[in-house]
Amino acid sequence: MGWNCDGSAGAARLSSPKSSPYRCRVTFPCRMNGRASLPASRVLTLFLPGFKSHFLRSKRGCSRAMKNLSSSRDRNEKLSLRQVLQDIDAREEGAQSYAIVRGLYPICRSITGEGVRQSLRLLQATIPLELHEVPTGTQVFDWTIPKEWNITDAYIKNGKGERVVDFRQNNLHVLNYSVPVHQTMSLAELRPRLFSLPETPDWIPYRTSYYRETWGFCLSHRQLEQMEEGEYEVCIDSTLEPGHLTYGEYRIQGATDDEVLISCHACHPSLCNDNLSGMATAARLAHLLADIPLRFSYRFLWIPGTIGSITWLARNESVLPRIKHGLVLSCLGDKGAFTYKRSRRGDAEIDRAVEHALRHSGHDFQILDFTPYGYDERQYCSPGINLPVGCFMRTPNGCYPQYHTSADDLTLVTPSSLAESLHQLLRVIQVIEENIRYLNLNPKCEPQLGRRGLYRQMGGIKDAAAREMAMLWVLNLSDGQNDLLSIAERSGIAFDQVSQAAEALQQAGLLKACLEP
Repeated sequence: MGWNCDGSAGAARLSSPKSSPYRCRVTFPCRMNGRASLPASRVLTLFLPGFKSHFLRSKRGCSRAMKNLSSSRDRNEKLSLRQVLQDIDAREEGAQSYAIVRGLYPICRSITGEGVRQSLRLLQATIPLELHEVPTGTQVFDWTIPKEWNITDAYIKNGKGERVVDFRQNNLHVLNYSVPVHQTMSLAELRPRLFSLPETPDWIPYRTSYYRETWGFCLSHRQLEQMEEGEYEVCIDSTLEPGHLTYGEYRIQGATDDEVLISCHACHPSLCNDNLSGMATAARLAHLLADIPLRFSYRFLWIPGTIGSITWLARNESVLPRIKHGLVLSCLGDKGAFTYKRSRRGDAEIDRAVEHALRHSGHDFQILDFTPYGYDERQYCSPGINLPVGCFMRTPNGCYPQYHTSADDLTLVTPSSLAESLHQLLRVIQVIEENIRYLNLNPKCEPQLGRRGLYRQMGGIKDAAAREMAMLWVLNLSDGQNDLLSIAERSGIAFDQVSQAAEALQQAGLLKACLEP
């Protein structure tokens, strides 16, 4: 698939029930704002107004966004990564990423269940990812695939029959993975199963109990304070039965079988920054890379946190030697500075590439050393696996007040933040794609660049001095040992300038690329 901002391909499937692959009867496990369940094709139209309106209006937008790219596509030429970086329309891309987040937001996800499947099927409108199902009871290293959890409804009713806590209004109201319950109890009996945040009394906390069978409700502290003594009817209409763990996977074949792993967790319910932003950004990144000539192959994963990465690693040990670089994506939609958490190795090429890209991004950023706590990088970087995988974020998990609360909603993430996150990831990928070693074919003193048209013949040419300095650095350090990233780091010159200098010198017959051992 390519740029489908004119409503073609995946977008058309969303807005046309006749062509929708989702016409089977599927019920969302959450019912936000009192909406009744509908056939999935109707639900997608209801919950995805951004998709529909965005694509219906965008013949003009497509022309604006892709004016420099359409001629290449008309000639059936594939765009280069550099062209995409130059010509991408941040406003259009941000709108598409945000529309995905908005569409995923109402769905009640967990580490298993229909919510995960529905979310992955929604992402299939952007990229043709494959769903994998792993049965309950399957052993994956030291873990076992749990029972599958699904939920239809949940509430707490007061003596008047009023829902004082209503899952249909917000799916965070239920302790995720709660076992079914339907009984009447006093407020005193109920209190130990109620979770709130006194410090932020209007926010609902997000709580889970994946591996201990219990039940509970989450509510705002203001709601809790308004509950009077008396009897309450509590109901959680859920199932916890043998089933499957589901994850999504999409692979793009490059010129080599060496792989770049891009992973994000897909198990949280209505939380936008953590981690619908990662799910959407991964989907848009995969969509853009699918039509670009690539050196590496790219494997994208949408997985339940912890158990999902453990499951994938246990099932794919034969693939691991091919993974040369990797990133876990999370918390990419807020307005905070970029954050990169290094891999366990600390000095892997991906660590250097991200740090260099952020250093030359013009944005604030911070680099964190690896710790065995966080997202799925801790599984990919476990000692027996030790892949070169870091974590790319904006504000890290636990470092913004809305984290794991109902305030992590559609107002916290912005299209511009999503677009900028995607742009920085493309810049990182450009570094690892173009980072190779060269050998200077004229190593005895500097070659005469002027007679090869590589040196300015007169002063005042914009950026000429910078280009020439990049060429001099490349010529001096291209001894077959230094890669372009090493040259960029030592010279302080942005990687893109170093890479373009190397291309010009190679075309002039002064460099040759070194084959990887």
